[in-house]
Amino acid sequence: MPTTATPTEAAAHFRAALRFHTDVADVAAALAAAGGPGFVLLDSRSTHSWDQGHIPGAVHLPTALIPEQAPALLDRSVPVVTYCWGPGCNGATRAALALAELGYQVREMLGGFEYWVREGLAHETWQGPERRDADPLAAPVAGACGC
Repeated sequence: MPTTATPTEAAAHFRAALRFHTDVADVAAALAAAGGPGFVLLDSRSTHSWDQGHIPGAVHLPTALIPEQAPALLDRSVPVVTYCWGPGCNGATRAALALAELGYQVREMLGGFEYWVREGLAHETWQGPERRDADPLAAPVAGACGC
């Protein structure tokens, strides 16, 4: 069996992880909150992917364009939450790294667009608004993981 971290090391690791990650349910709640979310939601996928579906209110900025276009689109004083397709994609991580290197406060939304849709949340496509039924395996407790 591999060596495990001490409880103190594990607590430090998971405390840090919560500073860098958020999830679909928390982002959805923040977007719905009165007064706004307090962050910019950034979709780092290609234009083709954006057109297939994206979260309402998100800013579209593909990762490769971040160094060139982020300063004109994003205020460094406003935190950014990145997302890409889903847990099988590291695009949101690469986008978060690029933004952090430019001086932005940034977090990554775990689950990405895939879990946004799987939790039954509204999204937009090139054809207009859309919403699918929640996947009971992804959203067993009314749109949240129940944790």
